[in-house]
Amino acid sequence: MPDGGVTIRIHVYHANRFYSQKGADGWQVSNAPVFSMAALRASMELFDEAGINKLTEKSKLLTGYLAFLIKEINLKCEGINHIHIITPEEERGCQLSTVISKNGKAIHNYLGEKGVISDWRHPDVIRVAPAPLYNSFNDVFRFGELLYKAILENK
Repeated sequence: MPDGGVTIRIHVYHANRFYSQKGADGWQVSNAPVFSMAALRASMELFDEAGINKLTEKSKLLTGYLAFLIKEINLKCEGINHIHIITPEEERGCQLSTVISKNGKAIHNYLGEKGVISDWRHPDVIRVAPAPLYNSFNDVFRFGELLYKAILENK
């Protein structure tokens, strides 16, 4: 590499031979892949059709409902387990990070076995995010039921 950290690229083509750039730089292309961009375009059309303001509002309502259900679960499970929401309310999007006081990993695994997609962060955090484009209030309610059952089955 020359002084100053600048890489000089020289493309050399020989008959039936291609010499690629070493490392990650060799994967850079000047045009986006057509098939990947087609999926992105379709996705952007869905967002445009739904409306970003409506999605943002639904996101806040879904996440608020999820927080409400977690508080209700805490009341039902007092003395058994406790879920603490660590995501600041004023700064959150659709994701809630929760600390589970006991058996968090087992609860996370139980939820996964029931089809819930969530994220585990060692030592005791489960992250869940109801996505406003395709999750419903009924989905959040069903998650709350599963979370409650998970706590009861993993005392």
